[in-house]
Amino acid sequence: MKTLYTTTAVATGDGRNGHVQTTDGLLATDVRTPLELGGTGGATNPEQLFAAGYAACFHSALKLVAGADGVDATDSEVVADVSLGAHENGAFGLSVALEVTIPGAERKAAEKVVVRAHEVCPYSNATRGNIDVVVTVA
Repeated sequence: MKTLYTTTAVATGDGRNGHVQTTDGLLATDVRTPLELGGTGGATNPEQLFAAGYAACFHSALKLVAGADGVDATDSEVVADVSLGAHENGAFGLSVALEVTIPGAERKAAEKVVVRAHEVCPYSNATRGNIDVVVTVA
């Protein structure tokens, strides 16, 4: 693979109750364990950051593929639901549900574009075979 871009993020503090920032300073935020996991909440968390990244990345792949296929992706949207779960052995895991809306495309064209976007998206390629990812067209 030819590297096209590299970024670096640094986590400090107490893991889920700390701070993350990129070395270029464009992203800097506190992270907190969500209330649902017994934390204090009040700040973002790793699952939210992952969901935001996956949604944006998949949407970019969708726009790229739609443009190449001549499919109108105006006002398209990708919603990423990321779930944190626990395995019986005590390990933690993630699952993802992506819901894609392409209002300007016919159903068959939208489904084709979504399948191709799932093949192109770096997040999809990184997670494939590692976590459950379900992609649906709304």
